[in-house]
Amino acid sequence: MNLIIVESPTKTKTISKYLKGNYIVRASVGHIRDLPKSNKKAIDIPAGFVPHYETIPGKEKIIKEISNDAKKAKKVILATDPDREGEAIAFHLTQALNLDENKTQRIVFNEITQSAVEEAIKHPRAIDMDLVRAQEARRVLDRLVGYDLSGLIWKKVRYGLSAGRVQSPALRIIMEREREIRAFIPEDYWIISGEFKTEHGNKIILTCDEQPKNEKETSRIIETAKKNKNNWQIVNISQTEAKRSPRPPFITSTLQQTASSRLGYSPSRTMSIAQKLYEQGLITYMRTDSVNLSKEVLPQIYGTIEKQFGKDYLQPRIYTSKSKTAQEAHEAIRPSNAGLKTAGANDEQKKLYQLIWQRTIASQMVDAKILRTKISANILSGGIPNFSVNGSIMLFPGWLAADPAARGEDVELPKLNQGENLKLLDISSEGKQTEPPSRYTDAGLIKELEKREIGRPSTYASIIKTIVDRGYVEKEGKTLKPTDTGDVVSTFLENNFAKYISDSFTAEMENKLDEIAEGKRKYEKMLGDFYKPFLKEVKAKEKTAEKITNLGEADKKHKCPVCNGPMVIKLSRTGKFLSCAKFPECSGARKIDGSIMEGPKETGEICPQCGGKLIEREGRFGKFVACSNYPKCKFIKTSAEEENRRKTGVKCPSCGKGEITERRGRFGLFYSCSNYPNCKFIMKSRPTDNICKLCGSLMMEGTKTIPERCSNVKCPNNRPDKKK
Repeated sequence: MNLIIVESPTKTKTISKYLKGNYIVRASVGHIRDLPKSNKKAIDIPAGFVPHYETIPGKEKIIKEISNDAKKAKKVILATDPDREGEAIAFHLTQALNLDENKTQRIVFNEITQSAVEEAIKHPRAIDMDLVRAQEARRVLDRLVGYDLSGLIWKKVRYGLSAGRVQSPALRIIMEREREIRAFIPEDYWIISGEFKTEHGNKIILTCDEQPKNEKETSRIIETAKKNKNNWQIVNISQTEAKRSPRPPFITSTLQQTASSRLGYSPSRTMSIAQKLYEQGLITYMRTDSVNLSKEVLPQIYGTIEKQFGKDYLQPRIYTSKSKTAQEAHEAIRPSNAGLKTAGANDEQKKLYQLIWQRTIASQMVDAKILRTKISANILSGGIPNFSVNGSIMLFPGWLAADPAARGEDVELPKLNQGENLKLLDISSEGKQTEPPSRYTDAGLIKELEKREIGRPSTYASIIKTIVDRGYVEKEGKTLKPTDTGDVVSTFLENNFAKYISDSFTAEMENKLDEIAEGKRKYEKMLGDFYKPFLKEVKAKEKTAEKITNLGEADKKHKCPVCNGPMVIKLSRTGKFLSCAKFPECSGARKIDGSIMEGPKETGEICPQCGGKLIEREGRFGKFVACSNYPKCKFIKTSAEEENRRKTGVKCPSCGKGEITERRGRFGLFYSCSNYPNCKFIMKSRPTDNICKLCGSLMMEGTKTIPERCSNVKCPNNRPDKKK
């Protein structure tokens, strides 16, 4: 018997279908070892930045089970992902399981298909320690930077804040755009549009080519146009045939950008869905910055194009990566089977798969041909700018036949001739103002990070998620808006550590990590060259950097509600507020808009958990009642109305005493036993009070397509293909 170890349980099911006979497939469920939380224990700097890993809590059982299988196996095959992270997991498996080097092999495959897996097994290799050291260097580097910078920010700004090697440059980019928006001075302009009638009775809307900056010029153009309403003529018709070429197949960043703009998926959501598609064997590996397509799959793509669109649509193309540092997996993201147009277990997966299929097929198709037309008109005597309209007609769809969403709108114009007379029916103007540059969206920020070579394909999603989770950035519609806290943290870092969060420095560090992966640079020297001057800078700033207590003076109209003195802007956990300049002698405070901020009030009630006093506080989401002994006691009182709303009336199946109750956590709503922490039963959705006929677990609310599902994730009820 041979043992294959992968990362995901889903992969075990997919691979097990392909390998028959002497193979057993087990999953590590991601990383099994990591650095401890304490930096003192995590990295031995004097010994050469030696990391000390610990088993991740909860992974002991998995390690024991896989270890038992490994002892019985003739061969142990490590089949983790084909990138640095996967290589590191493979290495840690050898260490944690104490694997025999003579019977351990490493294999990689870019797609989970039968042919790819079987071919990989025929060509095993040793673990690539250069890739392992590169991943280790990134992990150690990020820990050292985050630990030291965060400690300084705690002292100089506010306790509990943090900074990161790659997240901080991303935050700086968002703040730079925000400052542009704040500094922007809008200018007035007017758009003038006229409705015209042609000689053949057709109607057409033309817009003034110039946009006047004042009302006087706007009125002049309109009055002149009206006086000559019967003297308009087509003065020019220009037609140009244009080509639109297809884009390369998806890489990680372009998939995240397109999924964000077309489907509204966040980068982390896109990667999660793509991971599931990969594990099911439907697409190739989704963390890549290579636009290559393997020679083996091209004939399949060509055949699909000829079959679905015809030979006239086929145009074999070779794409090269623009990035100097393209690495990791060496193929673009594509369907494993190009002939499979639709695939996926749910709507999300189907939509993302279709996006990948369309982009892959379109990349090997002919250019689209478009006829672009511009019609311009003016009064016979002139004296005012031309009025024009642009339109386009699709002559040949080419690759857009496979990816119609990329087409845009075609504006077809009536047939007109140069010199043809027009009659003005109506004319109007609309006053507008120039707008500041727009905030970054997820897609826009990823594009910018990629352009500046900050981060790598596997890090874009986590960068955005981290700065949002830390409260430095918030989503406003689809855009990323820095919070007051993000503004203060970024400003502090820019003022004191500009070099370490600059584009050039961050990109240079990424290049050095790549060189470690390629065996061109030594791990210890790279970390030493960075860390010694960095630590020196941090220690210097501990003495010289100014502590941020006030963020500037408030508006003079806002006076302290207690002593009537001046107020200053300060930063709390919930954002900016106005504090008396005499604090701590005077504790008067207002909200940032000037309204009165009430301090904590005793309610006269006793905390049922610790016996302390219950007090009314004001937080981000309004007033609430909590224990005065916070953070030692985290009791929060809910109103009777709210308590009743949260109750489900369903008994806890684990302890039989408590009731399943709605709760809100860091990642949204969930349902758990009211006897927590004594009973730790938890489920994702609201229980329906029905029992699963297959496994006896509670049923819970599902989706529109599946109204009810089992709360037991392993139950065959959740996997129709596994039902007997």
